[in-house]
Amino acid sequence: MLKTLASQIKEFKRDSLLTPIFMVLEVLFETIIPLLMASIIDKGVEAGDMHHIYVIGGWMIAAAAAGLFSGIMGGRLAARASAGFARNLRQTMFENIQQFSFSNIDKFSTAGLVTRMTTDVTNIQNAYQMLLRMCFRAPCSLLCAMGMAFFINARIASIYLMAVILLGIFLFFILRRATKYFQAAFPKYDELNASVQENVSAIRVVKAYVREDEEIIKFKKASQNIYNIFLKAEKNIVYNAPVMMFTVYSCILLISWVGAKMIVNSALTTGELMSLLTYCMNILMNLMMLSMVFVMMSMSVASARRISEVLNEKSDLENPENPIHEVPDGSIEFQHVNFSYQKDSQEPVLHDINLKIHSGETIGILGGTGSAKTSLVNLISRLYDVTSGAVIVGGHDVREYDMEALRNQVSVVLQKNVLFSGSILENLRWGDENATKEECIHACKLSCADEFIDKMPDGYETHIEQGGSNVSGGQKQRLCIARALLKKPKVLILDDSTSAVDTATDSKIRKAFAEEIPNTTKLIIAQRISSVQNADRIIVMDDGKINGFGTHEELLASNEIYREVYESQTGGGGDFDEKAGEE
Repeated sequence: MLKTLASQIKEFKRDSLLTPIFMVLEVLFETIIPLLMASIIDKGVEAGDMHHIYVIGGWMIAAAAAGLFSGIMGGRLAARASAGFARNLRQTMFENIQQFSFSNIDKFSTAGLVTRMTTDVTNIQNAYQMLLRMCFRAPCSLLCAMGMAFFINARIASIYLMAVILLGIFLFFILRRATKYFQAAFPKYDELNASVQENVSAIRVVKAYVREDEEIIKFKKASQNIYNIFLKAEKNIVYNAPVMMFTVYSCILLISWVGAKMIVNSALTTGELMSLLTYCMNILMNLMMLSMVFVMMSMSVASARRISEVLNEKSDLENPENPIHEVPDGSIEFQHVNFSYQKDSQEPVLHDINLKIHSGETIGILGGTGSAKTSLVNLISRLYDVTSGAVIVGGHDVREYDMEALRNQVSVVLQKNVLFSGSILENLRWGDENATKEECIHACKLSCADEFIDKMPDGYETHIEQGGSNVSGGQKQRLCIARALLKKPKVLILDDSTSAVDTATDSKIRKAFAEEIPNTTKLIIAQRISSVQNADRIIVMDDGKINGFGTHEELLASNEIYREVYESQTGGGGDFDEKAGEE
């Protein structure tokens, strides 16, 4: 874990090394000042020697200025190193997440990844800054002050030593109890973020079902869980300050009492007593700093572990050593393919799939919910790898291709269509960042998206809200189809991506596909018979197996599942706008 995190310091190693040096220099200059002060009192004030006061006073000013400069430089470098460290962590985590396969993504919740990149990284940033500054400054200052105190008077310094030992033992037990609560707190942030994310993204559903009160209660519960854990931790930590102050004032009283007696007996000077009192405060304050460092470190351990999980997660999918960068054509073949989402699963999702699809064919895929239609097409663009068997695209196993090249040639319009904040043109150019406006317009005509875009006041410059919340489901689907067409793929997969489109528009889209992209292999997953009955061939899926494969007429004659679906959808006269589609 430490090695993983340390590798992200990168270009901030110099700042990370210089910060402790400046912190140590600051401590050394601060340690000298009480000695100089004692000299002024004993040899200047009491002896009436103004020259000595001016000389030593000048050295005190110089030491203070040097200490101030060291402190400023240490703080500046620590801030830059910790902020840069946090930036590198977030950047590397994000880049690694982009490389995840779908199976990797399934291991982490969206809310959990957001928490790791925000709250957890902030905890690490604060802990790292405190580590660079306080973890070097406090122990060094404590040891120097303790050494100087023993140098001045070992008898009085023994009071410090006893106080430090007793205080250290007490703080150890306080922090030990608090640490377990801090470690349990941060996973609770995932639940809180999940509640917020779910509520905001589904706000229309929440309002439609008048579930605001229930959502508020759910959020309060998640928030209360975090409150309760931190409250338990703080109840332990709260004893830190009063115990520290009791120890400080007790030491001051004991030192003053013992020191006064020693001054009367001429065993100690007034200046030395002032120095000892200064060192007393220095020692105890640094011990308090150390206690805060330990609290922060205990809080950050859980965050460090969660961040390391993401950084160390390796994609299940990797490019071969010498990948193929060009997909020759859109032919597809499944050879005895078995597939499971979990490697140790006893029951595969796909069972012994054997298929052969010619380049340029239009293939319909039909089946009930859970029949593994989406799982089948996900293997073509290598969003998952087969458990056994092989998927051949363009005459080569998909595992032989460069993944980026393969996915650029196998374009997928997924079930859950996603648009991003920005103009319509910006969203379309996800398919081809160099596409001209004319090419975008042509793609929209093929997907029938031009019908509603032309009616918008700003046309193709119309702003799309996050997630496409300001367009309808059917409009969103048509924009996503246009985006996929701009890639000019060898294989186009429509995963139930016309479900929100009326039958007339669906018919226009299919007609445009047949006329404009005849050489592109088209796989159309649908629930409506009308969407696939004119396909060259139709696959009927059932429980992860191919139940039938043939033309509409062949399946009507030979496949019971297909015939039942057809009769159930056409028995009542078909879709209400079917005639419009034919016209």
